[in-house]
Amino acid sequence: MPKLRYRKLKANGFEGPTPNFPLGNINDMKKELMKKASATFSSSLNSVFAIGHDIHSLAFPYFASWQKLHGKVFIYWLGTEPFLYIADPEFIKKMSAGVMGKSWGKPTVFKRDRKAMFGKGLVMVEGDEWVRHRHIITPAFTTANVKGMASLMADSATHMLDRWTALVNSGNPEIDVESEIISTTGEIIAKTSFGISFIDGEKVFEKLRSMQVTLFKSTRYVGVPYGNQIMCPKETLKANNLGKEIDLLLMSIIDNRKKMNKDVDRAEHDLLSLLLAGNGRTLSTREMVDECKTFFFGGHETTALALTWTLLLLAQHPEWQTQLREEIKQVMGDGVIDPTKLAGLRKIGWVMNEVLRLYSPAPNVQRQAREDIQVDDLVIPNGTNMWIDLVSMHHDKQLWGEDVDEFKPERFKDDIHGGCKHKMGFMPFGFGGRMCIGRNLTMMEYKIVLSLILTRFSFSISPNYVHCPSIVLSLRPSKGLPLILQPL
Repeated sequence: MPKLRYRKLKANGFEGPTPNFPLGNINDMKKELMKKASATFSSSLNSVFAIGHDIHSLAFPYFASWQKLHGKVFIYWLGTEPFLYIADPEFIKKMSAGVMGKSWGKPTVFKRDRKAMFGKGLVMVEGDEWVRHRHIITPAFTTANVKGMASLMADSATHMLDRWTALVNSGNPEIDVESEIISTTGEIIAKTSFGISFIDGEKVFEKLRSMQVTLFKSTRYVGVPYGNQIMCPKETLKANNLGKEIDLLLMSIIDNRKKMNKDVDRAEHDLLSLLLAGNGRTLSTREMVDECKTFFFGGHETTALALTWTLLLLAQHPEWQTQLREEIKQVMGDGVIDPTKLAGLRKIGWVMNEVLRLYSPAPNVQRQAREDIQVDDLVIPNGTNMWIDLVSMHHDKQLWGEDVDEFKPERFKDDIHGGCKHKMGFMPFGFGGRMCIGRNLTMMEYKIVLSLILTRFSFSISPNYVHCPSIVLSLRPSKGLPLILQPL
């Protein structure tokens, strides 16, 4: 019972904003978002010259204002579900010290809410099921398998750049790079995950995007009993129908692949064949569909957004464009991108970390306690939902110093934590046993696509850009990212 969990949390010394039954704090959150939207509109009139990176109060205005009142650990409510909000790395360290990966749950309320999108894929399963899925999936992400996908990535990126060249040559130097990159990484994930043609990939992809917008653009009533069915029935029905259509599409892709004689060449290079091979252990078709959705969503979205935010920051800092071009020339020469040399692109690694710090595509981590967890003299009761605010920690002056909101990739030169005063203060891929399984794939794709862009274009911010980072499950530029491109 949520009420009982709340009493336990209060009894254990946690406090927070007062909830109102049955919406909890949802109305307060909406009010703060409305205030932010009108403030953003008035400041966007002189936007390009005033792009600041202090984005916590833009992305999560309600958390920013509650932190001032209640500190970095407090309780708030989504409907009738209490959540423990955490933006304190020391608290996270103590809380996760003795907890194994499989002992963390996912908030039940999100599992229900996002079922159409993730089903029971790796992001949502837990306990022994999580261990089984992880064991089957992990071999697909070995270094050798990931390197085998490099040429697919380079091909898709090159097609995109050829398109840009044609646009610029025909007198259109302004391009919305966000939509371009999202469709290219979609093409990459379709090829590397399923070995499917982009045509099939695009169908799945468009439906997934549409579902994401349906689920996250409407006013949501997560945690309110029957809230979404009563308050936004059209959107809820649309998301469920899209979920079924995506499942049918993926099932036909998987069944076709099972029927095909195992094509040796392809079997080495895409995630679906590796899952179908399954080294003795297999997933059911239903589980396979959910994993495919998870790859599709997790695999392209975070990479696409990391690249998009990188282009914004590099457009602001042309001196870094120059530094990276020099590094690419030194490490790669003028030839083709060689995946075995990517590790040598150290500065690109620093830039990636700094972008993931300033504009974390995955802005939060959610967990649910599966046992009582002791933190100093406080007890987090079994069943407690937790919301870990990465944007807040990545922008915390106490952890990073006064220049926290400045773009300084060199902070990662000699320190993988970027000089953060606490090792848990920088968590671009989550933490503990449930860290992101595809991070090597993401890093490789990021380095390949960015290197190719930098060797063919220099770019600056278009006067039409409006700086308005917002959350649609991930952190994205809500008005796109128009850049002015100059071929090199």
